[in-house]
Amino acid sequence: MNSLLKTKAIVLEKPENIRLSVLDLVPATADDIIVEIEWSGISSGTEKLLWTGEMPSFPGMGYPLVPGYESVGRVIQADAQQRHSVGQRVFIPGSSCFVDVRGLFGGAASRLIVPAKRAVAVAENLGEEVILYALAATAYHVTSGLGNEQPDLIIGHGVLGRLLARIAVLAGKKPVVWELDPQRRDGAVGYEVVDPSTCTEAKYKTIVDVSGDAKMLDTLVSHLSPGGEIVLAGFYNTIAFAFAPAFMREARMRIAAQWQPNDLTMVHQLVDAGKLSLAGLITHRATPHDADQAYRTAFNNKNCLKMVLDWRT
Repeated sequence: MNSLLKTKAIVLEKPENIRLSVLDLVPATADDIIVEIEWSGISSGTEKLLWTGEMPSFPGMGYPLVPGYESVGRVIQADAQQRHSVGQRVFIPGSSCFVDVRGLFGGAASRLIVPAKRAVAVAENLGEEVILYALAATAYHVTSGLGNEQPDLIIGHGVLGRLLARIAVLAGKKPVVWELDPQRRDGAVGYEVVDPSTCTEAKYKTIVDVSGDAKMLDTLVSHLSPGGEIVLAGFYNTIAFAFAPAFMREARMRIAAQWQPNDLTMVHQLVDAGKLSLAGLITHRATPHDADQAYRTAFNNKNCLKMVLDWRT
């Protein structure tokens, strides 16, 4: 008889092939907590690359896998040190707790086992919005390093672009956001969202791209002030640009990688203090049984800012 704990999970068998499965979980250690997941988010950036098969190869990559790194739920078994109590709502940035399936991200499941130190206790009133902690930490990471500056221009008004703009406004900046899709230009508070064609002569000192569109780079260089910086905060396969224009501007380029634990801590403090709002960013919801359609909607529907899977049923 198999005594391993089981979970329902979204399994990406291969590109564009998703199913809801029952999986075995590795046994919990004294340092782990067990969490019943309430909601998990679908990333329209990283997970889309997994879905299409375009994700560049790196350690741990492969199929089948459980996607997702944006989950929130309640602790049903505490760790030995009682860092989180039973019943506490926590944010989980993914897990690798599955026996026969890769957990490169591993957050899209009804039950997860995760080291207690990776979970973040959150307030009851936040609910499903907690799944946005990972993206908010990513946005915070873009400008959190020593000497980094808040953006003057942000490319893209999706969830990450909106969070970047909200954090910049908190820091006293009023960035401009470029957005090609007219339907995505609403929802700005304290900053401006415009059609790029209206800014043909504008120059910016710090430009942050979250569109993931590598073909935009030459355009961004043309709008860079001398000595300015372009920050690549999307995910790209290959980057190429014309050298001469960048040389003439003595352009600087930086890649913003994955958020660090301190970024998550700072975001949690900002949200907990009521300074950073996560409201208005979740637009679509689905059940895990409708996962295939939910993922297609998240990746292909321009009206979908953020898709959430509700595991409570």
